[in-house]
Amino acid sequence: MHRAFTLHHRFVAAVVLTAVLALAPARAHATSKDIIALQTQVQQLLDMMQRLQSTLDTRFGVLQHLVEQTADNANQMSQTVNALQQKINQQNDGLSGKIDTASGQVQSLNDSVDELKTRIAKLDKSIQDLQGQLQNIQSAPAGTQPATGTVPGVMPEGGTAPGSSPAGTGQPSPNGAPVSGNVAPPTMTPPLMETFQAGLRDYNAAKYTVATGEFQDVIHYYPMEDLAGSAQFYLGEIAYRQGDYTEAIKDYNAVLEGFSGNPKAPAAQLHKGFALIQQGKREAGVHELRQLIQRHPQTPEATQARSKLTAMGIHNTATAQR
Repeated sequence: MHRAFTLHHRFVAAVVLTAVLALAPARAHATSKDIIALQTQVQQLLDMMQRLQSTLDTRFGVLQHLVEQTADNANQMSQTVNALQQKINQQNDGLSGKIDTASGQVQSLNDSVDELKTRIAKLDKSIQDLQGQLQNIQSAPAGTQPATGTVPGVMPEGGTAPGSSPAGTGQPSPNGAPVSGNVAPPTMTPPLMETFQAGLRDYNAAKYTVATGEFQDVIHYYPMEDLAGSAQFYLGEIAYRQGDYTEAIKDYNAVLEGFSGNPKAPAAQLHKGFALIQQGKREAGVHELRQLIQRHPQTPEATQARSKLTAMGIHNTATAQR
């Protein structure tokens, strides 16, 4: 650049000198040889300026090409980073769905184990009752006398004759003869364990309408049983799978408020948080997940809550307010 600046000044000086010579009166001793030499020098200066300009243009073009290439590389890198970020987000979503599915399967397995334990306990109790009755029969004295105040063959006062039943009962007498009278049909209460298991099978088979009725029967006829809380939880699961997050949250709240000691309570609070997030209520959902981590820190549901908060870019060790 310094050289170019010097050449420029020399060129300007030559041009000025040429102009002066052209305007000034020709001297007697000036010869055409000197003028020709001066013109030659001016032409050389012009050539040097053109070569310098060409060199500068070439280098500027190379520099501009390098800048454009760098910008293209930066754009490609940005696109690569965005594609990688999208792929990571898709993998996180897929992993979250798989975790939810696995969690549902584990919960179903736990329910089946709990039901089996309950059935075994009831079977043991039935066996013990039968053993007690058998012992009572074996220990009863032979030739037991009729109850006090009764005489064989005589009808007690206000009672009924042997071999008959009270009027209007509609039950047959011991000798098999029917007795007239109207009998109200007994109320059929569905068995607890069988009804819940049927609902669980229909739920796993995606027969949600049938499963809903069976779980509602469990809650209606056995409201104080632990399985009623599990049935309430599965009603929330059905609503969640069908996209009815408002109804799902309502059912999860019923589990948390009415069956806080139920094994399904952690899962109910976890899925309540998921449902709130699906509704766009991010802060409320995060609050539920943090409460779950605080109340049940060692459960698989707490692990899922931490993973969800991490995927959302939220610090998950913050203390939840009760």
